[in-house]
Amino acid sequence: MQAQSLEADAADNTYIIAGEMTTIHASVALVQGGWRKDVRLTFRDGRISAVETGTAQSGDERHAVLVPAMPNLHSHAFQRAMAGLAERRHTGNDTFWSWRELMYRLALSMNPAQVRAVAAQAYIEMLEAGFSRVGEFHYLHHDVDGRPYGDIAEMAAAVAGAAADTGLGLTLLPVFYAHSGFGGAAPNDGQRRFINSVDRYAQLLDGCRHAVKPLGTGVVGVAPHSLRAVTPEELAAVTALAPSTPIHIHIAEQMAEVESCLAWCGQRPVDWLLDHAPVGGRWCLVHATHMTEAETTRTAASRAVVGLCPITEANLGDGVFNAPTYTAAGGRFGIGSDSNVQIGAADELRLLEYSQRLARQGRNVMAPPGGSTGRALYDEALQGGARALGAEFVGLSVGGPADVVSLNTAHAAFAGAKEDALLDAWIFNAGNGGVDCVWVSGVKQVSGGHHHKRDGVRSAFFKTMAELAA
Repeated sequence: MQAQSLEADAADNTYIIAGEMTTIHASVALVQGGWRKDVRLTFRDGRISAVETGTAQSGDERHAVLVPAMPNLHSHAFQRAMAGLAERRHTGNDTFWSWRELMYRLALSMNPAQVRAVAAQAYIEMLEAGFSRVGEFHYLHHDVDGRPYGDIAEMAAAVAGAAADTGLGLTLLPVFYAHSGFGGAAPNDGQRRFINSVDRYAQLLDGCRHAVKPLGTGVVGVAPHSLRAVTPEELAAVTALAPSTPIHIHIAEQMAEVESCLAWCGQRPVDWLLDHAPVGGRWCLVHATHMTEAETTRTAASRAVVGLCPITEANLGDGVFNAPTYTAAGGRFGIGSDSNVQIGAADELRLLEYSQRLARQGRNVMAPPGGSTGRALYDEALQGGARALGAEFVGLSVGGPADVVSLNTAHAAFAGAKEDALLDAWIFNAGNGGVDCVWVSGVKQVSGGHHHKRDGVRSAFFKTMAELAA
């Protein structure tokens, strides 16, 4: 954003950034500091330049309820192509590891144009669900034979193109993947499109930065895939390439991973990471499902964000994260759609709460005493997701991104609901049907629950799926 003057009127607590403005008005909005009535938001250069109350004007676009849009901190967009296609039981024990073999077959079949088409479909669904930015944990790098494309970041450019096509904010997290197991085991053939040396990864990282530059608000971080996919030396080298940007890593998702880590080094994955890496506020530990009480409190104290993906974790049979202990210790979390088997901001939050209820045989587990569960979940996921994705601001506040959702109060779920109960109604009843409009960086991408490019993107997606099925 260009330097702008900031004017304040202490009498009505209104703040305005000078310049050409566009405005929307809400009967009620969840702004920084809480719910306010009769709120007027002004956008300029993709950011909120003013938050006013009691100043509605005749030309304002009118909405009933406005809330901040939600960050999606973890996605593998290409996996949208297998959503619903891995629900046939294998002979023997069907687990994450058998699912992974199906995923590898898909990964070995897609070209950059197909990845772009599938990612665009996923990103439109994210926007229609109330997400405004995605953390794309991108590990499908090379050609089908495992050799890099002439442009090493061609696949990453396809992902960035999908974000540009749909208007979704992008934090691109190119994945460093070198090994098939702990201790530097050689990669297997199904992983050949993922593999890089540290030097080649540094080239890929430069290519990713070039790919997101046209987006304006794009962020590039680094993503060592997991402790089983990197050696300690590689982990240190890769994280050193990101002195000020997000660092994401899968960790402790499966008990088999925990057991293999113990066999390798005598420590559980999270304990090893906290002892051997400078884990802090720029880190996102994705899943972290299987932690001891001590690991849970240590992770909270580290200031890292835990990236929870309840729908995928349930779909893969991963397990249930110990959320109450973690949040009681001050831990931050955000939500992600991961495998994109189902995409919904409200749906992820609802399943997070319901999994805790099932595990503890109680209700409203994530809420403070006397508080709204929906509000507690939403506030935490907003803050954690923004931090994990390298977002400078979060929420409806002056200087923050103009990433906004209007709720579809014509939906029966919202009948009689006020303030925090609106979030409860969206999360626990309306789901994606509760979303009316979505703005990203001040541009309206969704109206009446439908993205304005929905039909064209869906047509390209159907064509791609037919090609992949042939």
